[in-house]
Amino acid sequence: MSDINFGTDGWRAGIAEDYTFANVRRCSQGFADYIKETYADELERGVVIGGDKRFLSEQFAAAAAEVLAANGIPVHFCGGGVPTPVISFGATDANALGAINITASHNPPGDNGFKVRDPNGGAIDPEGLLAIEARIPANVAGVKRMRFDEAEQAGLIRHYDPVPAYDARIRSLVDVERIKNAGFTVLVDNMWGNGSGYLTRFIGGGKTHVVEYHADRNPLFPEMARPEPIPPNVDAGLARAREIGADVVCILDGDADRCGLGDENGHFVDQLRVYGLLAMYLLDIRGERGAIIKTLSTTSMLNKLGKLFDVPVIDTGVGFKYVAPAMMQYDGLIGGEESGGYAFRGHVPERDGILGNLYLLDMMCRTGLKPTQLLARLFELVGGPHYYGRIDTRLRDNDMKTAAQAQLDGAMPGQIAGLRVTGKDTTDGYKYWLEDGGWMLIRFSGTEPLIRVYCETMHEDKVQEILQDGLKVAGIG
Repeated sequence: MSDINFGTDGWRAGIAEDYTFANVRRCSQGFADYIKETYADELERGVVIGGDKRFLSEQFAAAAAEVLAANGIPVHFCGGGVPTPVISFGATDANALGAINITASHNPPGDNGFKVRDPNGGAIDPEGLLAIEARIPANVAGVKRMRFDEAEQAGLIRHYDPVPAYDARIRSLVDVERIKNAGFTVLVDNMWGNGSGYLTRFIGGGKTHVVEYHADRNPLFPEMARPEPIPPNVDAGLARAREIGADVVCILDGDADRCGLGDENGHFVDQLRVYGLLAMYLLDIRGERGAIIKTLSTTSMLNKLGKLFDVPVIDTGVGFKYVAPAMMQYDGLIGGEESGGYAFRGHVPERDGILGNLYLLDMMCRTGLKPTQLLARLFELVGGPHYYGRIDTRLRDNDMKTAAQAQLDGAMPGQIAGLRVTGKDTTDGYKYWLEDGGWMLIRFSGTEPLIRVYCETMHEDKVQEILQDGLKVAGIG
């Protein structure tokens, strides 16, 4: 049996390699023991379990349900094809003790994953994840299991549909009728994932024309290396948008918790700019106030907006296991990360790509502006365009990671791409602040064997140079 570690957002691995039914059951037993110890007097509240549209996700979800049931924990079973934000919301709607979600999110098609959520529908904090890991048995001999049909008959597995309550929550947060009657042509790239049909249900049937793309279930994810809402994975959808003359492109990743955007010209809007737009929408257009929660890897435009609108900006480590607790602690208005995941006050403290896209469409309705014009408005507020880039490099083995980590521990370059380095932050990875107010971050992925270099700068011509210098700082350039 392999070791199981919860990374940035749960455990992910290759199907039939480390990701096996035996290991999913081991994970489920660790979570069951954590639930029994943490909520000993409330077990009747149960746990929500569901999965995505990847290969065998429904069967893996059923395997997890059998383990929870055998441990005397009732299961609210959603089956497969359910968006991550809907499962997360289901934890609160069902008054459950948490949730298990079988999904590998944006990973390559050969992977699957195991996410856990707390009673608020948010990611469990790092201490809780360590407690779960510590309770995962060494092998299947330590796993309890009750057959699915027997657990149903015993009332320990109950079929549960969280969609009606989720729909009602979304409609309470955004005026979908206004979007429905706006007369937009909207292309929705579902990336073959769980979000298919959701935006059409909310905003279709009126003057707005919704074109669903990559809407069928296909675990091979054709036309993209992975269902991650960034180029080149989004290129086919953007090309289709240009063909039909779409006013905007709404993009959902494979499990629909991430939000991507294409403008009226069919050009991609990077996820840092999308975060800036969403914060501007809530602060400037809706007039709301509250803390902005941001990971170290996302945009400094948020700090400028925070100062302009007199709201606090809270930096966290990378991953919603840090963002979700901060959203609860500070009653955050919005929380998000570089990957395109954004959470909103009044909802669960978890990423919701469906709601994020609806908010972007509502911003277009309220202002009468196109995406490029909204960006111009944002740049006017923050002092000009900000440019972002990222390079992912696969690590051959642990020796390569160890060598890079040793190199980075001692690295303090005076300049990066000709820009003076003004500081270093090692809260999560190695972040170097630059004299133009920009930054470069080098960190190891918590879900894949990758080293990532990210940057943001107001010098468009320096993005690639900064990224290449980052690889050199790590000793792999």
